[in-house]
Amino acid sequence: MVSKKHIESAHQRIQPYIHNTPILTSSILNGLTGAALYFKCENFQKIGAFKARGALNFALQLSKEELKNGLCTHSSGNHAQAVALAAQLLGTKAYIVMPKTAPQAKVDATKGYGAIVTFCEAILQAREDTLATIQQKTKAVFIPPYNHDWIIEGQATCAKEILEELDALDFVITPVGGGGLLAGSALAAKYFSPKTTVIGAEPEGADDAYRSFQTGILITSEHPNTIADGLLTSLGPINFEIIKQHVSEINLVTDEEIVAAMKLIYQHLKIVVEPSSATVLALVLKRKAFFKEKRIALILSGGNVDLGKLPF
Repeated sequence: MVSKKHIESAHQRIQPYIHNTPILTSSILNGLTGAALYFKCENFQKIGAFKARGALNFALQLSKEELKNGLCTHSSGNHAQAVALAAQLLGTKAYIVMPKTAPQAKVDATKGYGAIVTFCEAILQAREDTLATIQQKTKAVFIPPYNHDWIIEGQATCAKEILEELDALDFVITPVGGGGLLAGSALAAKYFSPKTTVIGAEPEGADDAYRSFQTGILITSEHPNTIADGLLTSLGPINFEIIKQHVSEINLVTDEEIVAAMKLIYQHLKIVVEPSSATVLALVLKRKAFFKEKRIALILSGGNVDLGKLPF
């Protein structure tokens, strides 16, 4: 079990390498939702997403002997960049498997950190099989995208920063894909602000976490289809056990609702976010009556978007 001390140690470990990202507010968005919204801008994080936290926490705990053969992972984009950055900072190689459908902006950024990128079909089995072949050849250390305690500890530091800056929060809302950010945020709330409720926001077209949460049985995502490309992965089993115990609920939003929320963020916060980030505002807008007059932190998970292919 990831403890309070684990999260505190992870934060101390990665602090020299990450940003304590700003929290923005908008009176217009508060007026639209009837709530007090606080946007944690992980789009301003190193590599443009919260994923830097978990990957760095993992890599920084490896020995020199483990690091010498490099790091490897599979990812549609943000975790790929995070592992590539970690490898660059620690002076080793990064071998990254990405689906052919990965956004070009994320592919270019991953290569920009010096990673060796191999493409595969856009299904989990293809990712895992391709990575296994590369790992066998290189003996590189696999950094999981989400399903590992060290990753969860790192992602938990985001909510820890929020809870240290803001008092009396009613809710923290995060996107959910693999579940590292949601599980980590739930544990951070448990340890640092027990009265704060944690909720996950998930696209209807990739609803494995929602269905798993409803049934209590881990359901694998098959052929997910959503504009939120960062949330196409299946929920990890380690993450699921934490989410079952410590997350209040997981709610679904449509791609249309995500696009509308994304547009509002661009218009009123004046920042670039990817569709995955907009799920959290989409959820508050969808459930205005439920969230009315509440103090809510929304984690904007990343900003790595192809500006030539904006959905509005």
